[in-house]
Amino acid sequence: MRHGKKFNHLGRTAAHRKAMLSNMACSLIEHKRINTTVAKAKELKKFVEPLVTRSKVDSTHNRRIVFSYLKNKHAVSELFREVVAKVGERPGGYTRIIKTGNRLGDNAEMCMIELVDFNELYTNEKAKSKKSRRSRRAGGSKKEEAPVTAKAEVVESSAEETVAPQEETATEEVKAEDASNETVEAKTEEIPVEETPAEEESSVPEKEEAAEARTEETPADAKEEADSEEKEDKEDTDSSKEEKED
Repeated sequence: MRHGKKFNHLGRTAAHRKAMLSNMACSLIEHKRINTTVAKAKELKKFVEPLVTRSKVDSTHNRRIVFSYLKNKHAVSELFREVVAKVGERPGGYTRIIKTGNRLGDNAEMCMIELVDFNELYTNEKAKSKKSRRSRRAGGSKKEEAPVTAKAEVVESSAEETVAPQEETATEEVKAEDASNETVEAKTEEIPVEETPAEEESSVPEKEEAAEARTEETPADAKEEADSEEKEDKEDTDSSKEEKED
């Protein structure tokens, strides 16, 4: 009679069932996740998790006990080296069952069973979601304002970064214009300094020549004026004589 035997026999004899679970446990330890039916995954969970707990204490006794279940020395060494390095701090619940739908043909319920600590993407997403829930419960308006202020600070910093290069380019252009103006002013200042003595020297003889020309022209003008006056006097005298004769 099978009174009290409430575990799932999986339609197999005891020897077949133990061999199957041992092989599935070795595959799970080696590949970190396997696809199987939900019924087999639940039985595998009961089979492999006590072995993982044993592997936390690395002793000859525990290794021999684990080997008596797995019958595979490579799986035992993998369990005591790599798996325990990530699982050591976890108090239990080393595996996770994720349902993947029904199988075509017999419509059996399928799932994926994996070691929790080796799925980094899933654990990171859960950690992020937990943090967001905590902020919603305990946050209120203050914690909601914090990200808004952070975003505003990011926008301001980006705006400052965009303005800074523009200001730098403007200052560089102003500096270049100032430098060009300074060079032009320096050239214009240098040119008169070099030319002023020459101009002064050239202007002096010109002034002397003008003065000489004036001095030379004055006696000639005086003579001409005197001659014109004499002619006018002569004409007057001649006209007066003619009037007397008449």
